[in-house]
Parts: sequence; structure tokens; C-alpha cells
Amino acid sequence: MLAELDAALGRRRADGLMRERRVVDSAQGARIRIDGRELLAFASNDYLGLANAPEVVSALCDAARTWGAGAGASHLIVGHQRPHEALERDLAQFVAPCAGARAIVFSSGYLANLAILSALAGRTDAIFADRLSHACLTDGALLSRARLTRYPHNDVAALRAALEASRARRRFIVTDAVFSMDGDVAPLRELLALAEAHDAWLVVDDAHGFGVQGDGRGSLAQAGLASERIVYMGTLGKAAGVAGAFVAAHRLVVETLVQAARPYVYTTAAPAALAAALSAALRRIRDGGERRAHLAALIEAFRARAGALPWRLLPSSTPIQPLILGDVAKAVRASEALVARGIFVPAIRPPTVPAGTARLRVSLSAAHSLADVDALADALREVAAGA
Repeated sequence: MLAELDAALGRRRADGLMRERRVVDSAQGARIRIDGRELLAFASNDYLGLANAPEVVSALCDAARTWGAGAGASHLIVGHQRPHEALERDLAQFVAPCAGARAIVFSSGYLANLAILSALAGRTDAIFADRLSHACLTDGALLSRARLTRYPHNDVAALRAALEASRARRRFIVTDAVFSMDGDVAPLRELLALAEAHDAWLVVDDAHGFGVQGDGRGSLAQAGLASERIVYMGTLGKAAGVAGAFVAAHRLVVETLVQAARPYVYTTAAPAALAAALSAALRRIRDGGERRAHLAALIEAFRARAGALPWRLLPSSTPIQPLILGDVAKAVRASEALVARGIFVPAIRPPTVPAGTARLRVSLSAAHSLADVDALADALREVAAGA
């Protein structure tokens, strides 16, 4: 087996697909330190700049002194502490995907999506997932053993045809709200209408919308949607700046996850100190209109400056601004050339994105300034001219 693994890794390296972990010697922020160098970074999902916000850090430290460093057990044994309970209550009220919604917290978004689909769907059911949905939604669908159909990206007509042909006991429409590598937004209003027409559930992964869209309440609020058919997942390690995830839905859906979702039942709870830090972050999200307005100005400025680049800028009104270079080697060289200029933008390659669409994924944060965006645009122009 070792020889086979070595050969497979060699092929990955030869194809330019070998990934490396960069050791960061600083807290997250607009500038980070890697290999002894300070780099202006456009790589983090810390969209509101809360990962190192003083009040969030203080809440974490204070709670650790009160509640300790670890939860010690799963939520169903003795790991569900008061800060977890308070966070769940506040998240349910803030996002409110339906009247009387409850919320449940998870240690990661990956676990949350595995839990939703494996607990609610089974062999006699059908899952219809957008082809560009996150890998954890695909894995959750496979784990559920339901019939999985992947419809073309944001293709409402194709989804409608698939739903009409289905005779499954239960049907689930599954989508990202904001797509993590393209930055575009799912047609949530049309998807909910299809769910209502075909007696289906709508599972929404709002990892990249929560905290940013809809005055911070997420993509459902942005679209003005609420329904008992919606199962909403939001992550807490991106715009919220800390770690973990939550699911908000009808109280019976959430109770089913508490009772039957194996990724929840058999996982040690995240430390209560993280829940306390997240409650502090949630308060900043609620009152974060100024940060979101600044972020929107940065997005507009970047798009105005990047329009003249020879690379294709995907349409996106979100902090995710992808530049398509196509060729893997070109994307990697462009990323390295930016690092040489003191700027870090990651090259995203297959299988994370489809073959032929390797890209630079620019990720903007409220921690950036307009001067930072100008510096990025200047560096991109230089790199493109020398490509």
C-alpha cells in the first residue's frame, strides 16, 4: 500500500495538484505572517474581521476561566453547557427560518451537513443537489443512502424536471446559498417554490452568507424567505470568526437531529468557551451594519479595478471574487508571483473546482482597507502583464 500511495502522490505532484499547509505565525487579519514575511492576505473567510476582534477574544478567555478548556462529553451526556444553550436560542431567533424555529450547534459545518442528510433522508428518499454544492453535502447525501441526483448549477428547469420524475417517499433540494468557489447566489425563491410544489424539503448551506447577507441574518433574510420546509445550516468559523456551525429549522426537525443524527450524538461537544465567544460575535453581527457597508464598498471597488484584467472575473456581489485563469500551472504561478510582491491570494485547483477552471480566489474582508484593494489590483495587473 505504501508504494501505491507514493505513486499516487507522485502523480498528484506532477499534475500540479499537490497541496501544502502554510504555517501562519500570526492571528488572522488583513495581514498575516508566513515564513517570516508579512503578507497582505486575501485568502481568509473571516469576512467581517471578527476572528481577532478584541471583544470576541476577551469573551473566549473569560469563558475559558469559568467553563474550562473542554466540554468533556457529548451534548447528550454532560457536554451541553449553559453557553451552548444560550447560543442556540439566540441563533434560532436571529435567523428565524420559520416561526418557532429551534437551533442546534455542531463542531463544524461538515458535521452539520452530514447530520442533516443522514438523519432526515434514507433509502426510499431522493436528494437533488446543485452540482457545485459543497463536498460535505454530497458526502451527507451518500451517507444517507438516498438516491442522489446532481442537477446543473442553478438550473431551476432541470431541477423541476427531476422532481416531476421522482416517486421518492421524501424529496430534498440541497444547495449552497453562496457558492464558495464562484461567489454567486442560489435562486432560493425559485427553489422554495419548487419545494412547495413537489412536497419537498429545502436544505440551504449558508456557510458564506451568514453574517454578511440579509443584515447579517443570512441569505434567507436577503431573499425575504421563511418556511417550515427549510433546513438552514450556517457556519460559525467564517463571518462569525470563531468555529463550528449550526442548523436552524422547525422544532421537530431539530429534535430529530438531537435524537438521531450520528455526527451529533457521537461527537464530544465543542468547548463552552467557543460558544461564549460566538455569542459575542453574534452581537457584533447584529450591530455590524458599518462593517458590512465597508465590505460592500470594498467589493465594488475591487470589481471596478479588476474589470480590466485579462482573466475572467466571475459575476459575484459577495466577498468571494474569483478570477479564472483556467490552466493549473498558470494559476499556481500567478499566486506565487503575488506572494513575491507581498500579497497572498490562493490558487484553487481541481478537484475543488472543475477541470479547466483553475483560479485565483480573492476573498475580501471588512478588515481590509481601500488602499489594500488598490495594492491588490496593482499587483494583479503586474502579474497579468508578465504572464
